[in-house]
Amino acid sequence: MKAGAFLYPWDVVGDPDAAARIADLGVRQVTLASAYHSTRALTPRHPAHRIVTAGHAAVLYPPDPDRWAGRSLAPYRQSWTPGGDPYGEAADALAAAGLEVHSWVVLAHSSRLGAEHPDTSVVNAYGDRYPWAPCIARPDVRAYLVDLAAEAAARPGTHGTELESCGWYGFAHLHAHDKVAGVGLGDAAQYLMSLCFCAVCREGYGDAGADPEALSAAVRRSLEPAWSGGGSPESGRAGIAKLLGPTYADATLRWRGRVARTVQEAAVAAVRAAAPPGFQVLLHADPVPYRTGANVGVEPDHVLAVADGVVLPCTGSDAVREAVLGPFAGRGGVRAANFGVVTGMGGSPRTLERDAAHAASLGADQLRLYHAGLASGPDLEAVAAALSRLG
Repeated sequence: MKAGAFLYPWDVVGDPDAAARIADLGVRQVTLASAYHSTRALTPRHPAHRIVTAGHAAVLYPPDPDRWAGRSLAPYRQSWTPGGDPYGEAADALAAAGLEVHSWVVLAHSSRLGAEHPDTSVVNAYGDRYPWAPCIARPDVRAYLVDLAAEAAARPGTHGTELESCGWYGFAHLHAHDKVAGVGLGDAAQYLMSLCFCAVCREGYGDAGADPEALSAAVRRSLEPAWSGGGSPESGRAGIAKLLGPTYADATLRWRGRVARTVQEAAVAAVRAAAPPGFQVLLHADPVPYRTGANVGVEPDHVLAVADGVVLPCTGSDAVREAVLGPFAGRGGVRAANFGVVTGMGGSPRTLERDAAHAASLGADQLRLYHAGLASGPDLEAVAAALSRLG
């Protein structure tokens, strides 16, 4: 089973041993960040630093000035990794070590974009803006994300891409010093808190048969017991319909599903147009269509008709893997099982062999390991041992 590991350019740039160390794990592919959100990351083996602070979402290569000239929405350049093209430098080093490089492109997730262009952000039913979550229904946002996907994915020397956040982002977000767990919001309430009420989405709800003012009031009314009672555990489409009513639930799901599908279609088409023949395009995905976040909700039949496959979150119990891999069974395309291998971040590298075998029995045909640059030495030793036995 082909295995690949996620990596940041700053894990490689300035460390002459990094590429060989990754190759020695037994992986064949590296999924290397070319466009990424803000983060604070450990670099436990780098000879020059131990912490990299990426202060805002940015591209890790030189963006094409002609593509972005005169546009209000354009990618931000990074300043925390030396060199004019850290992605290119890292990709060259990894390729020289015999590794196949694929780009890792984060799309609809940028707090700086929302801070500098607040009109681009998701607006909830209370009027609160989510600066980390650009509204993908807005034409200017869609145009920006599609062009970013094409440019960031098809970098020189890159054999494929994995598009993260290629769909709706919403309430759930590991933001700086998050303090949002005081009220237990279940899956359905999280969906209601993720509904966007910008002018474009209001019009979309109207076209779907739901008066936007009445819908907004219904969302607030449905959530009031959660705020006063301390929680709202409902989940699934049935939970959404219970909270919001079947008519409003159906209208929001139809509007948001249509928007997400068309964004995914446009982004993948743009990547294919910019990339050489045979370039692989995968989406980080969740088979529950209304889910938001890094692993965007998709309809399995649709996404496999658009992209070459999916990367699915498989860390956790057998039930977790069954839930995400089951809907893709027998449908073809790449089904890459993504496992956390950083113990301190909830990963389980010491059960990787068993967990990967379970994923394979459910139809997974590739592995992704998150994250080779962040993992400790013992975690990487466990990964290498597991991969050597998996073959």
